[in-house]
Amino acid sequence: MTDIESRIDTTRPHTARIWNYWTGGKDNYPVDREAGDRIRALHPGIGEYAKADRLFLGRAVRHLAGQEGIRQFLDIGTGLPSADNTHEVAQRVASDARVVYVDNDPLVLAHARALLVGTSEGHTDYLEADLRDIDTILAAAAKTLDLSQPVALMLLGVVIFIEDDEESYAIVRRLLDAFAPGSHLVLSHTVTHSDMPDVDEAVAFWNEHGTPKLTQRTPAAVTRYFDGLELLEPGVVSCSAWRPETPAADVAMYAGVGRK
Repeated sequence: MTDIESRIDTTRPHTARIWNYWTGGKDNYPVDREAGDRIRALHPGIGEYAKADRLFLGRAVRHLAGQEGIRQFLDIGTGLPSADNTHEVAQRVASDARVVYVDNDPLVLAHARALLVGTSEGHTDYLEADLRDIDTILAAAAKTLDLSQPVALMLLGVVIFIEDDEESYAIVRRLLDAFAPGSHLVLSHTVTHSDMPDVDEAVAFWNEHGTPKLTQRTPAAVTRYFDGLELLEPGVVSCSAWRPETPAADVAMYAGVGRK
């Protein structure tokens, strides 16, 4: 057993693996599938969140690489590899795009090689670190990215794991402060919403049985992450409603893209 394998707890369900299960991946364990099925029974549409979030990532990255000229991406909380990872989408548009992935999950680290295959013109790197380890992240990212040039900061479904509101806002702000004007924030976050009361029950189940625990916020609280930025249309909305190719039902995962 490798050091990484010894750090993977297969006795408790884990968010990244359940997300992987819901999107049709194979990097999960029976405990994750059982929890995923129980959560889906409480909120039948929750499996669509993962798919909607992944589609949002693709649309946002294509826009930034194609329309905004962004060539550098810092993806924190990347999760398990799946189809159309950030570097694949970006380098399909611009082969010289550079991407740094950051995650603190050992199973994700075990699959890092799948992330490290990019174009010969671009560059892809991987860093094991927690979102709170800002100095570590920035120092390591600077080995691959030129922080004097615009960077897209990707925070999809990761600030939900910072329970304290002010700490979570401060983390996002400090990261953005390190980047040049023209940089962008791409963020998605599970929300609590009066129109979707069964989401709260599903989250409560998760926080009782799974790891790591997550924090819901209102759409208004999610919008606050973009304070001081120029929000791109259509603003902070259900991620399925952010510039979709075809209309899709709203999900309780809100997202937005903002320009520094």
